[in-house]
Amino acid sequence: MDIIETIKQQIAENRVLLYMKGSPNQPQCGFSARTVGALMECGERFAYVDILSNPEIRATLPQYANWPTFPQLWVDGELVGGCDIITEMHERGELLKLIKENAPAPAAE
Repeated sequence: MDIIETIKQQIAENRVLLYMKGSPNQPQCGFSARTVGALMECGERFAYVDILSNPEIRATLPQYANWPTFPQLWVDGELVGGCDIITEMHERGELLKLIKENAPAPAAE
């Protein structure tokens, strides 16, 4: 599969998706750690892609998104922004509302 198609599929299949360095349990940079912290405080599940383990995505996503840095938060198919934007939204209470409105539905039991 073409890497652009892979990125499009990841964004389409995950209502809340974070492209980051590392994982939520082990972020590999301070910006990813701050962004994950803000997302985790929202109390909802989110998907992530470790760009350090996916060099093609790391190289291609900035051009696709027209956003040069990581992390990148995508919600409902739209790029929300990076660490500074997410941190500001979190401080204003906007991130919680956005995440609650777009959180994936709980798995059926």
